[in-house]
Amino acid sequence: MDMLAVRKRLEGEKSRLEGVLDAAGRGLGGEEGVRPDQLPAEQAADTLNRELDTSVEVRVRSELAAVEAALGRLDAGRYGLCEVCGGEIAEARLEAMPAARFCVADQARAEKDARLRGAH
Repeated sequence: MDMLAVRKRLEGEKSRLEGVLDAAGRGLGGEEGVRPDQLPAEQAADTLNRELDTSVEVRVRSELAAVEAALGRLDAGRYGLCEVCGGEIAEARLEAMPAARFCVADQARAEKDARLRGAH
């Protein structure tokens, strides 16, 4: 695996995500909140839009943290190694998800465990 190409891809993704957050911040900063002259439907639409903006921001911040963590693993010489079993993460998986932390088997176990914890 070409680690220089991996670094370039991760840094490009980091820049893209930071740009999304910057743009979202500019969009969120000018909100006035609920105005007394708004109709209830307008208030509901504004509230929904704010909630969607917040949801997107949370997701983008999470993705950015994952990319930054992947860059840290790259710097530490641990990129491409599963954080659970220590085995190699398949190159095809890293191509699809450059910030992947787990091999396919451990990712499936983590998702299953999360679903089980959420069921109680």
